[in-house]
Amino acid sequence: MTRLFAQAANGVAYATGRPLTFVLSCLTVLVWAAAGPMFHFSDTWQLVINTGTTIVTFLMVFLIQNTQNREGAALQAKLDEIIRVLEKAENRFIGLEQRDEEQITAIRAGHADLADGSGMPSTGTAGATRATLS
Repeated sequence: MTRLFAQAANGVAYATGRPLTFVLSCLTVLVWAAAGPMFHFSDTWQLVINTGTTIVTFLMVFLIQNTQNREGAALQAKLDEIIRVLEKAENRFIGLEQRDEEQITAIRAGHADLADGSGMPSTGTAGATRATLS
């Protein structure tokens, strides 16, 4: 079931990201708008486009989130592999995305201190980073 959903999500994400799909969507709206006078701009005429766009938006949220979750997980796996094979890289950063927000913030602050060129933490967060990851 999961594999089937992933394949469907990939297919829909690919199809909806194409220029032709955008053009077809624009044409649909233009046809709907052009039909307005024929239906006297009735509530039913408005309901058609509102219902259609709501359903499409609702379903697309889940497909996009699924695609982004899988892409994010794949990217993290690739980064973890790079960290694992580099000699000077610290393996303690593998799986960092699984840590809580405070730990990640402390690590980022420590690296910001290192990036300023001094190599010394300005607020003492680098020491906290090392202790947090240990």
